[in-house]
Formats: sequence, structure tokens, C-alpha cells
Amino acid sequence: MRIIRRPLSLPRGFLSAGKGFTLLEVLVALAVLGIALVAVFQLFSANLRGLAASGDYANVVIAAESKMREILDEDTLEEKAWSETTQDGYTIDAAVTGVEAERTENLQVKLLEITLAVHWRSGVRERTFTLKAMKLVNKPV
Repeated sequence: MRIIRRPLSLPRGFLSAGKGFTLLEVLVALAVLGIALVAVFQLFSANLRGLAASGDYANVVIAAESKMREILDEDTLEEKAWSETTQDGYTIDAAVTGVEAERTENLQVKLLEITLAVHWRSGVRERTFTLKAMKLVNKPV
């Protein structure tokens, strides 16, 4: 038994049109591919910068909330301002000021506003995160 193979029938003019791509088609395809890859890499780098910045802000918020809790837990909170630098390299500026003194002058309590600003350097930029809180304290007798 003999197997007879028949050539595949090709459309008319297929072989005469040439085989493969021209140099111009290859160059255009590479240019389009290059532009697409550059766009994708720029998106990735922007996302990485965003992730790094959000990590910085998360650490700063944790440090600021921790310091604010310390200040709010003080039993004898009084009006004052101070600045300190943490081990993480953050500079914390805190101020406790009295507010609404005329509205609370006949009361046994006074209202204090605590402002806490955390400063840090991210690359070449100086960044700041600010927290504010209020606390009622007993007036000294």
C-alpha cells in the first residue's frame, strides 16, 4: 500500500506576493512594541512610587497617633509647646493651647486643643502630617 501525498492548495498569487515581512513592517512593529513597553514600565514605576509614599505615610500616622495618645493620657495637661526628634528621624512639633476660654470661664473645666505636626524628609521633599484633638481638663483650684 502506497501513501500518496498531495500538495496543499494555496490561494492564487500567494507565492508571488512574497514570503515574510518587509524590513519596514518589522521596524514599525518594533517601534509599536517599544512604545507599549515604555508605557507599561512607566505605569509600574508610578505605582511603585505610590506604594513607597503610602508606606511612608502609614509609618508617620502610626508615630503621630502614638504620640497623640501619650499626650491625651496625661492627667495634668497644661498649655505648652515643644518639639522632639524620634529615633525614626521624624520631627514632632506639639502645642497645647486653650480655646473657648470666654465660654468656659464659669465652668470647672477648660478646653484644650492639641496640635501635633510630624515632619520628615522623603527624597528631597519635606513632608508634614498634622493631627488635632481637643480635651476637657479640670481647672486647677
